[in-house]
Amino acid sequence: MTTPQTPINSGFTAWSTTSHVIKGIDLVGKVAIVTGGYSGLGREAARTFLSAGARVIVPARDVERARKALDGLPGVEIEEMDLLDSASIDAFAKRFLDSGLPLDMLVNSAGIMALPGRTLDARGYELHFATNHLGHFQLTARLWPALKATPGARVVSVSSMGHRFSPVIFDDLNFENRPYEPWSGYGQSKTANILFAVELDARGQADDVRAFSLHPGGIPGTGLEKHVPRADLIAAGVIDENGVPQIDPARDLKSFPMGAATHVWCATSPQLAGKGGVFCVDSEIAPLMDAAPENFSMAESQSGHRDNGVAPYAVDREAAKRLWEVSEQLTGVQFAI
Repeated sequence: MTTPQTPINSGFTAWSTTSHVIKGIDLVGKVAIVTGGYSGLGREAARTFLSAGARVIVPARDVERARKALDGLPGVEIEEMDLLDSASIDAFAKRFLDSGLPLDMLVNSAGIMALPGRTLDARGYELHFATNHLGHFQLTARLWPALKATPGARVVSVSSMGHRFSPVIFDDLNFENRPYEPWSGYGQSKTANILFAVELDARGQADDVRAFSLHPGGIPGTGLEKHVPRADLIAAGVIDENGVPQIDPARDLKSFPMGAATHVWCATSPQLAGKGGVFCVDSEIAPLMDAAPENFSMAESQSGHRDNGVAPYAVDREAAKRLWEVSEQLTGVQFAI
């Protein structure tokens, strides 16, 4: 059954935090994998799952860096994995499957943003698309046996309002025949995150696996913004002239606990039981925009006047099916669905 892209009056807001959305939820006996779980929002999501009793596994390219970053979270498990290395993804997934553990929550939170120049991975794929989408597509496919063996499993794709910068340009994914623009590269990959959740949910429902995508908010200080010029961050009000991060949920500028709240809500909330395939904002299902956005900018996103809707092209079922097929071709990986 298709879940309407319509708010459900969850009772949460932009000011809600991870503590609010996890209240009363017991995750003892549950297992979560969180990519990007050693920094920023991924770390806060991992911390919250741990606090509710879950077993949490964080795959990381740089294990030593992850270990230092997670030093204050006793119990979290760190495993080596690089989203740009197919063999590394396969090896991590095999180790997990061999453990025989269930997989209740897969939170695909790792990502990169606004690389200043066109950059390709070793396969020749544009780096935003390769990291933010293709790596997670392969990871989810390889972990599928554990997901479908776990009743009520959920897959959460961390997208962004940045999906409004660009649809997926299927005829030129790698910017070979069009000028590269940092926000277009990021936007295309974030639209792919949403479309992946749409199609994964449609295909996974029969196995009781549901998928969600989300916008966490504008979160100063995660490191995701490292490629964005300082002047642009000041102009958008993300930081002040002294470089101090600004927290103002009315303008979608959030703290880490506010930003990760929607991760946790999508992964654990009983309010989403029997639902899936939807894009969420502020721990709520987002409305559908009436039309595709035009000339979207970071300043608009943080203006306080932006609506919370998802672009129609990002939840289009035909585009979702096409992305799935293209992703299988590009990765050489197929789901056992």
